[in-house]
Amino acid sequence: MTYETILSQLDNGVNIITMNRPERLNAWTYKMGGELRSAITWANHNDDVDAIVLTGAGRGFCAGADVEAVFQAQAAGEDVTAGGGAGNWVELMRQSKPIVAAVNGACIGLGITQILPMDYIVAAEGARISVRFVKMGLVPELASSRFLTARVGFGQASELMLSGKTIEASEALQIGLVDKVTTAEALLPEACRIAGTMGENPRLAVLHIKQLLTANANEGDISLVQQRELTALNECYASKEHAEAIDAFLNKRTPDFKLARQLE
Repeated sequence: MTYETILSQLDNGVNIITMNRPERLNAWTYKMGGELRSAITWANHNDDVDAIVLTGAGRGFCAGADVEAVFQAQAAGEDVTAGGGAGNWVELMRQSKPIVAAVNGACIGLGITQILPMDYIVAAEGARISVRFVKMGLVPELASSRFLTARVGFGQASELMLSGKTIEASEALQIGLVDKVTTAEALLPEACRIAGTMGENPRLAVLHIKQLLTANANEGDISLVQQRELTALNECYASKEHAEAIDAFLNKRTPDFKLARQLE
């Protein structure tokens, strides 16, 4: 499929999606949001795709929503929604195959909030990150007041959101905002490697684990937590992928989960 604002490439089971407006530091537009949704949906329905990596072209990852194309036009009463936007982005992230962010440069505003619900964040040395909505007289979105707090804790989340300060990748790693920091050269290979280690596993179990993490992260009722786990566990017990894992273990061979899914 051909896109105007992103690139999409399948590499050894990992679908690499690249935000491709380098002249604007990959600033987000409704067109980009719609194309990202389309590419991720395609990847989720393609059995050749095990996992997804999102990165940016050029020297920036994503400089947030495009001030001219989105904020200024919106303030002037123009229709800025061409392309449809990303829809329910958080739901898409949490119901997706494993998805890893490879933050190659500036990651500002929506640039960071769109990746907080992803499964893992890798950043290049020197990447700069800011949840700077307050500087624009706005509040953060995409459930980031929950996901940021889950990643860094209440105090750090409060400072990042209320000050709008910018931090580098090294500090982001120290407070838990990103999960790993690499050199610029190692960034994409490492993100693809991590995504692949997640996506190579039985798909039903992977999707259930993501759903359990989402539902149970702030659940205070332990009995409900266990009930959700047991329901998912029973479904996994009955799956061809589970049977394939057992047979492969007993016969000391590499499991073929793709073939097992085809037998469902």
